[in-house]
Amino acid sequence: MDDDALLRYSRQILLPELSVEGQQRLLDARALVIGLGGLGSPVAMYLGAAGVGTLHLVDDDEVDLSNLQRQVIHTTDRIGMSKVESAALTLNGLNPSTHVLPSKQRLSGDTLHEAVAAADVVLDCSDNFDTRFAVNAACHDTQTPLVSGAAIRWDAQISVFSGKPGEPCYRCLYTEDGEQDLRCSENGVIAPLVGIIGAMQALEAIKLITGVGETLTGRLLILDALRMQWRELRLRADPNCPVCGQQHTA
Repeated sequence: MDDDALLRYSRQILLPELSVEGQQRLLDARALVIGLGGLGSPVAMYLGAAGVGTLHLVDDDEVDLSNLQRQVIHTTDRIGMSKVESAALTLNGLNPSTHVLPSKQRLSGDTLHEAVAAADVVLDCSDNFDTRFAVNAACHDTQTPLVSGAAIRWDAQISVFSGKPGEPCYRCLYTEDGEQDLRCSENGVIAPLVGIIGAMQALEAIKLITGVGETLTGRLLILDALRMQWRELRLRADPNCPVCGQQHTA
């Protein structure tokens, strides 16, 4: 690190748990961010500001006026621009030393697998189960840590899935049958809620990269923002899970 980097990241380097070694791990790391909406906005901004060296941003959508109430990485003058390009502009202004890789597409199949395998951590900031299931399967297959967040109306949740054998994956929580996607466009969401969860996702990713502290692996935090009450659930691997279950890993 040069003098400018030491000054930029000085408040993190001062933390004894992190220090110069931890900051260097961040600078050397690569994070894959799936979705540049309400969750992906604070995720990308905090990871970029914290010094994560490479951010691979994935989203196939464009900025819309209705996004701006909560998707704080975008601005009014970028309406109609792809979200990944808009996000790249913000991140380059925030921290030009972070390498931003914008991908205006919906990753699937081999492309998704390759992007996940290249990352040190994956942050799922999408808004539909199809994407979440596909990202989870790729993370499990490559044993890449996954930080998963979701928010709708006044409710939100966050967890971390290590991708390691014997530990739960996202698919252990949800079945394909009977699950219904809840989207902000149809159900609404209060603006700061996605900021809370997105910031927590970024924090969990930093902890995973640096090896500092205890992550949310094996735990699910659920927030009722109307009452500002948190619940914590302990997660166990489902032996019948179609992704990580014993019959599928033997």
